[in-house]
Amino acid sequence: MRDFPDSAPELRARALRLLARREHSRAELARKLAGHAESPGALEQLLDALAAAKQLCDERYAEERARQLGRKYGAARIRLDLIAKGVAADTAARLATASADADLERARAILARKYRTPAGSAAERARRARFLQGRGFGHEIIRRLLSSSETE
Repeated sequence: MRDFPDSAPELRARALRLLARREHSRAELARKLAGHAESPGALEQLLDALAAAKQLCDERYAEERARQLGRKYGAARIRLDLIAKGVAADTAARLATASADADLERARAILARKYRTPAGSAAERARRARFLQGRGFGHEIIRRLLSSSETE
């Protein structure tokens, strides 16, 4: 490992290699490049240039991440993950709300994959409720899903 920081072209090349692999939020890319930059000002200048060239976009990253997480998790978990990755809270809330529209069907599919038979006892329903709650689904969705599975 080198002891001296990257020059501006080297830092830009490093950033583009990271972005070629997958989308990154501005905060995530800044964290990864911070140890390689000559100064915080040089890093901010590079991030601004990447954003101006539309090579770095928090909105695009958040949409992709929400789509990816939407296969396994509910709206609450998606919102918290996006905020933890440096996406603005209002953007994260908007994308999580858009994801919440399909939460009931997604929770039903996840529950069907994990548990093949209907819950037989109150303890089993509680176990399934905790599982869904850990995945970020709301109480109302869990209640509707588990009460409907009782009647099936």
